[in-house]
Amino acid sequence: MIPVRDYLKESKIIHNRIIFLFGFVSLLALILVARLVHLQVSQHQHFSTLAQNNRIDIISLPPVRGLIYDRNGEVLAQNFRVYNLEILPDKVENMDETLGELRQLIDLSDDNIKQFKTLLKRRPSFERQTLRANLKEDEAARLAVNQHRYPGIELRARLQRNYPKGELISHVVGYVGRISSEDLAQIDNKRYRGLEYIGKSGIESYYESSLLGKSGVQRAETNAHGRVVRSLEQTEPVSGETMYLGLDIKLQRKSIEALEGFEGAVVAIEPETGDILAFVSVPSFDPNPFVNGITKKNYDLLRSSPRTPLLNRALYGRYAPGSTIKGFISLVGIKNDISHDTQIFCPGWFSLPGHKHRYRDWKKTGHAQISGHSAIVESCDVYYYRLAKRLGIDRLHEGMTHFGFGKESGVDLPGEPSGLMPSRKWKRRARNQPWYPGETVITGIGQGYMLVTPLQLASATAMLANRGDKVQPRFLTAVENPQSQLRREIAPVFLETNEGVSQKSYRQIINSMKDVIHGDKGTARRINEGIKYQMAGKTGTAQVKSIAQNEKYDEENVEKKFKDHSLFVGFAPLDNPKIAIAVVVEHGGSGSRTAAPIARKLIDYYLLNRLGMFQEEADDVNG
Repeated sequence: MIPVRDYLKESKIIHNRIIFLFGFVSLLALILVARLVHLQVSQHQHFSTLAQNNRIDIISLPPVRGLIYDRNGEVLAQNFRVYNLEILPDKVENMDETLGELRQLIDLSDDNIKQFKTLLKRRPSFERQTLRANLKEDEAARLAVNQHRYPGIELRARLQRNYPKGELISHVVGYVGRISSEDLAQIDNKRYRGLEYIGKSGIESYYESSLLGKSGVQRAETNAHGRVVRSLEQTEPVSGETMYLGLDIKLQRKSIEALEGFEGAVVAIEPETGDILAFVSVPSFDPNPFVNGITKKNYDLLRSSPRTPLLNRALYGRYAPGSTIKGFISLVGIKNDISHDTQIFCPGWFSLPGHKHRYRDWKKTGHAQISGHSAIVESCDVYYYRLAKRLGIDRLHEGMTHFGFGKESGVDLPGEPSGLMPSRKWKRRARNQPWYPGETVITGIGQGYMLVTPLQLASATAMLANRGDKVQPRFLTAVENPQSQLRREIAPVFLETNEGVSQKSYRQIINSMKDVIHGDKGTARRINEGIKYQMAGKTGTAQVKSIAQNEKYDEENVEKKFKDHSLFVGFAPLDNPKIAIAVVVEHGGSGSRTAAPIARKLIDYYLLNRLGMFQEEADDVNG
C-alpha cells in the first residue's frame, strides 16, 4: 500500500527553509555593507592617511652650512660633496642582519655601528640616519650595485665640512662634528631634523645658529624600499650666512712658524677695531678628522701628548704675566697720585718693614737711583715691589680690572675664562685665608696669584695703544646673505675707558715702553736693529718654579719644565698703531731673548709685507 504524501506540509517546510536562507543571506549582506560603510566612511581619513604614508615620504633637506673667510677672502671653512650610506629604519626588517651584510661591502668600524645605534634610539625611525659618511669611490660603487638588495638602504650625495687651512685655524674656527646623544638632549630636534653635524668648538660653535641655516622639506613618492620615485612638493632649504673674520691667515701662518720648537701662544689685535689678526696656539691639530669622528687611537694620541695640542693656549692658557704688566701698574699708580717721576733707590732687593725676607731684583747689583720711566725701561723689580706696597692690593685690584685683567674680554669664542686678578675677597672666598702683605709685593711684578690669558694681555695692550680707549676684541667683522648677496658690516664695540688717567699719563708710559725697544738700556733693545718704525713694548719673564731665598736660578742647567716662561707685549707704529701683540713662549726663558724677537718678526711681517707700510725704507722682510 502506497503511503499518501502530505504535499501541503512539505511545501510549507521548503518555503520556511527558503525564507530562513534568504534572511541569513540578507543578514550577511547587511553586515558586509555595514562593514564597508564603516571602512569607507567612518574610517576613511584613517586609512587614507595610512595609504598616503605607504607611498609619500616627508624628507628633510639639509641646508648648506655658511662659509667662513679671513679678512682677505681666503677660505677657512668650506663644504665639499661626499657620498654617505644612509638608512631608513622603518624599511629595514632585521637591522643587525643588514648591518652584518653591509660590513661585507664597505668598511664599518665598531664605532660606526655604536654611534648609529645610539642615533636609532634618539631619533624617529621614519628619519634617515647616516651609517657612514664620506665613502671611498670603490665603496660607493659596490654599494650602488648592491643597494637594491637592501630595502631602506640608500647611497646619497651630501655636503661635508672641510677646513683647507688645517692646523692653522683649529683653535679659531674650530670644527663641526656628528651630533651626539649629549647634543640631542640640548638642541631643538625639529630644527636639526635631517641634519647630522653641529659646531663643536670655536667660531663653528659660537655662531652655530647663523652658520646652520634652515632645513627644507620634500614630499616625495617612494617605493617599497623607501627610495624616492618622484618629488611631489618641495620647500627649499635656506643656506647659512657667510662669515668674514678679521683674521689674517698669512700672519697666522707666520706666527705658527715663528713659534716652531716651542709651546706657546700669539695674539695680535688691530687696536682701532678690535679685530683679531692672529690667534695662535702651538702646537695645534688638524680639525678635519673630527668632522666624521676621529678614531679612538688618534684621539688618544692627541689627548695624551705631553705638548697638549688640544689646549687652546691663546684662550684658555693662564700664565703669570711677569713684567709685561709693569706699565699698567704704573698707570694705576698715576691714577692714585703717585707720580711717574718718583725716584727710589734700588739695592737689588726689597724687604717689608720688620721682615728679613728679601724680594730680589733680576739684577743682583740693583739699579741704584731709578725713576718710574727707567723702572719700565730697565724692568726694575724693586721699584714695583715698593709701588705695589704703597698702592695696596685693594687699589691694585680695582685699577688693573679697568684694563681687563681678571675679567672676560667678551671675545666671540665659547667658554672664555676670566683669568685672575687677586683680591682680599677672592682669597677669603677661594682659600678661606687672609691676604698677606708679601702677596701684594709680588703682585706688583706679575707673580703670585695673578694669572692672565694671552688674549687678555693683547687686549690690554691694544687699550694702551688706543691711549685708554677699550675696544672689544672680536673675530667676526661682516656677514653675507648667500641668497641676496647682501653684506652687512659689523661695527666695533667700544667699551669703557680707563677713567682718571690723563692722556699725558698714557704718553709717559708709552714713551717709557718705547725706550724698552729704542733706548740704550731697554731690556728689548736688541730687537731694534734695522727697525723701520717706532714701537712700544715690554718684556716679561714669569717664574714657573719658586726659588728659595739663598738658591740661584741656573737657566742653562734647569730642566725645561722648570724654565721660566718668556713673554712680550707691544704695539706699532707708535703714533698710529696698526697692531698690538702678546707673545707667550712656555719655558722659553728670558722675555728679551725669546718672546721679543718673535714679536718683532711678526710686527715687521704685518706692517711691511701685509700692509705695505714703510716700503720706501724697507727691504722685503721675511719673504
